[in-house]
Amino acid sequence: RLRSPSSAARASAPRSSCRSTETRHRRERERLGRRWPGEEGTWVPGAGGRLSTFTFSGICRLTCLYGQVEVFGFLISQGQPAQDIFSTYTHAYLNINAVHYSMSEKREKEMRKEARILLRSHLNLEDRCWAMKNFSPLCSIVMLERVKNSTVNFLTSYPVHPEKEKKKRSLNLSVSALSALEELVSVSSDGCPIVLVCGAQDVGKSTFNRYLINQLLNSISCLDYLECDLGQTEFTPPGCISLLNITEPVLGPPFTHQRTPQKMVYYGKPSCENNYENYIEIIKYVFSSYKRECPLIINTMGWVTDEGLLLLIDLIRLLSPTHVIQLSSARSKQMANLTPDYVDDMDGLYTKSKSKVRNRGYELPEFADNLEFADEDKESSVFFTGHKLICVYSEFSPRKSSRNRESHNRIFRELAVLGYLSQLMPPVPKPLSPLHGLTPYQVPFNAVALRITHADVAPTHILYAVNASWVGLCKILDDVRGYTRGPILLAQTPICDCLGFGICRGIDMEKRLYHILTPVPPEELRTVNCLLVGVISIPQCIFKSQRGPEGTIPYVTTDYNFKLPGASGKIGAREFDETQEGQVNRRPRFYQKK
Repeated sequence: RLRSPSSAARASAPRSSCRSTETRHRRERERLGRRWPGEEGTWVPGAGGRLSTFTFSGICRLTCLYGQVEVFGFLISQGQPAQDIFSTYTHAYLNINAVHYSMSEKREKEMRKEARILLRSHLNLEDRCWAMKNFSPLCSIVMLERVKNSTVNFLTSYPVHPEKEKKKRSLNLSVSALSALEELVSVSSDGCPIVLVCGAQDVGKSTFNRYLINQLLNSISCLDYLECDLGQTEFTPPGCISLLNITEPVLGPPFTHQRTPQKMVYYGKPSCENNYENYIEIIKYVFSSYKRECPLIINTMGWVTDEGLLLLIDLIRLLSPTHVIQLSSARSKQMANLTPDYVDDMDGLYTKSKSKVRNRGYELPEFADNLEFADEDKESSVFFTGHKLICVYSEFSPRKSSRNRESHNRIFRELAVLGYLSQLMPPVPKPLSPLHGLTPYQVPFNAVALRITHADVAPTHILYAVNASWVGLCKILDDVRGYTRGPILLAQTPICDCLGFGICRGIDMEKRLYHILTPVPPEELRTVNCLLVGVISIPQCIFKSQRGPEGTIPYVTTDYNFKLPGASGKIGAREFDETQEGQVNRRPRFYQKK
């Protein structure tokens, strides 16, 4: 569970659970001869060369009052807006590092006067005196405050959390990772590289991506991010392939920074297994919106064996990255280095090796018709040349093992869904509203089409599958108007824009209405004409742990026979066979349930 600083909000409030860190900080305080400041939570890192790194757990809002510090690769300087930092036990603890900054030509007396004036509006007299006593021209002064927002309050109100580790380490990057970051930041300063990050499960791809995002934002105003990992998405609920423009730093786990993409398609499952063609088609569709006006980071799946490796080779040819970052660790299975020559000589699932194509740039006509380029490029053929491979040895220590990986991944997916639903909550200081107490939108049956993406459900049972489900709110090109009653059922799964998500919290059969709870703005909801239901489900805690209901809880039962055939799996779901799942149609056919 997320843990906020104590009510006193002292500088040591978001303290690390590592005893050695606490001991070091206590000795430092004793050596300074004074308690750390009180209500404002001020901290002077690097004063006289002391205590240049602070590792903590918890949630805080950091304001740099003087100097400059670094958090997760992002530089926070004097005068910049405060940043909310989430150092949760679900991930490696974050460090606040004092960094060197350029000295002004002012004398120390003038700098002391400037610092004293800056502190006056934030600290009381006693704390200002303590801070100035430990002031030096090279020090940085930061203020840590309690974070109060609806996202934190909503997440902590539900009992969804992985098991805590006995020992917890802070975030540390290897020398090769730091070297790779330095090179990528350098090439991004005057260009738009396409960086594809790959590697096995639990080698630190997401951590590397966050650090790279923050490092790039120190020198450029924005970058694009293409999410190709269905199971562990960074900025959206799970089961999505999305393209986002990132302008703000990433200072916490995914469930703390859910954002609205430029383009998103709801795949509906946390894995593309048995439906690779649809996965590739969706990536082509989303990637076509990339305008090549800023650097692009591509996150990939951790499945790098068998068909997963062949899919990765297809993606390298399809997306034509300038740099491929391949992460490995002592605990991960070794895979071949994805050098340009290796990719040239390997067949993918849908692309041929260079020796078969016999073309230096290996033209890919099967991809060319779906990619959109600038006007001057549209007349030319699509060629994919080589890339630069950067191998990174990761010292990342994952929480997961082969035995608990799936349960951890499921919990992180549920946290991402909860983080998205937190947008429904009123801003603080207003209290949280239970989801069952919010007013849903009423959507007529004949206003939207329906499709179950992951299973073959009989038309007579379709509304049972939709009720109390997590639904993608999508926009298809076909006009669904003209149907008098509904529901309108799609014969095939479309590849279409997803504008957001919601919960179908009820179906009114008399008035023929869906009741949809969603944070998507009304102006965008007007364009929604399709509801997609996938395997991604509403977290059970939403049904069982909401405040307010008494007696029988809706949609929850204990009177169920788990010995029935299929009962231990997904109830009512009959998976498509491989031939059916492989069918993709951009303009789906309609039929109306009678």
